[in-house]
Amino acid sequence: MSEPFRPEAALPEIETVLAPVDGSDESVTAVEYAVAIAAEYGATLHAIYVLGETATRAIETGAVDAADVAAEGEAHVEAIEDAVAGSGVPVSHSVAYGFSTTRKLVHPGTVILDAADQIDADFLVIPREPGPHAGDVLEKAAEYVLLYASQPVLSV
Repeated sequence: MSEPFRPEAALPEIETVLAPVDGSDESVTAVEYAVAIAAEYGATLHAIYVLGETATRAIETGAVDAADVAAEGEAHVEAIEDAVAGSGVPVSHSVAYGFSTTRKLVHPGTVILDAADQIDADFLVIPREPGPHAGDVLEKAAEYVLLYASQPVLSV
């Protein structure tokens, strides 16, 4: 007689969930899903704030102060911390340039997948719907991440 199916035995081991964010409401929604997954599996959450082409070019040309962009990113990270508050999920975060004027192969999708490898992420949650702002970073990365991620991906 075979052993009965135990759902808890079929669950993958998830220790780190990666949620790329770009300042859009859609990325906050993705973080909410990521928090739920992390809470369910007792995992940690890592949010990576991905700067797009517009922000990168503005910083490089001096049209915008890097400190101002950092402050905007901090405001978004505070929204993430609000989404995580009360969940008991440990959260960390980082910032990455999703575009480069000097390196051809820097794309938001590659940056996200490289970050996933660097932090040993077991699961990714990424927004797939375009936000109301032209140039939203993650909508451009979602398809790439879905195609090439070696980890399971939830696209919301």
